[in-house]
Amino acid sequence: MPALPSFLIEPLWCQFEALIPPVEDHHPLGCHRPRITDRVVFDKLVQVLVLGASYEKISDTGCSATTIRRRRDAWIDAEIFTTLEQICLEAYDRIVGLELENLIVDGCIVKAPCGGEMAGKSPVDRGKLGTKRSVLTDGKGIPLGVVAAPANRHDSPLLRPTLEKLSRFGFHLPPRITVHLDAGYDSGKTRTLLTALGCEWVISTSGEPLQAGARWVVERTNAWHTRGFKKLLICTERKAKVIDAMISFANSIIVLRRLIREAWYTQRWDARPKRRP
Repeated sequence: MPALPSFLIEPLWCQFEALIPPVEDHHPLGCHRPRITDRVVFDKLVQVLVLGASYEKISDTGCSATTIRRRRDAWIDAEIFTTLEQICLEAYDRIVGLELENLIVDGCIVKAPCGGEMAGKSPVDRGKLGTKRSVLTDGKGIPLGVVAAPANRHDSPLLRPTLEKLSRFGFHLPPRITVHLDAGYDSGKTRTLLTALGCEWVISTSGEPLQAGARWVVERTNAWHTRGFKKLLICTERKAKVIDAMISFANSIIVLRRLIREAWYTQRWDARPKRRP
């Protein structure tokens, strides 16, 4: 069974393929082994992201683990994963529309048993190594940006770099933005920051019963990350740039899936699934 359905992976691959830079062959003799096709490596990376398996277990006689890692790093250096995420967000905004008037920010801590640049002692897992993701979503829960940090970092200092992810939309922002936060951000420093950024806020009060309000969509987005992508549930990557690339790749899949689901009633295309996803 494929890691992703065909109606989702085919348009994703078409856009991904268009972003891959041409390969320059500088072999002095021109007699090296045939190059593994990009589609094979792309499918392997999707399996790694969705299934959470190691590169060695995903590799086979047709594509080694070293080839997957090398091609992944080359695509990261070419900023393909970040560009793909941006294209998916712009397509969703153009067809469906992003609700940027209401923004939700929340943190999510996952295990990081292999350590690395984004690993720290988790305050919710008996001091074991973990990674924190500060997630920014729109009013419907579409992920707009994620900032990764060690698990022992507090949510409040990550708020500014998380909100700075909005710079990807340039000047196309609504004049009035309301940021919804939980009680972990209930401090004067957070309110000062939001005032300086020109944002309004709805912050839950510390010490009072749970006040969900409009924040439930970010919890659903965290569930999309952890339940749909095992590589994000248990972070086994050690380099920060690889973690960021995997998060951007997962966000691209989430945004494209939501786009197909919400446009199913209003749009028609050749590969449109017979049933609503």
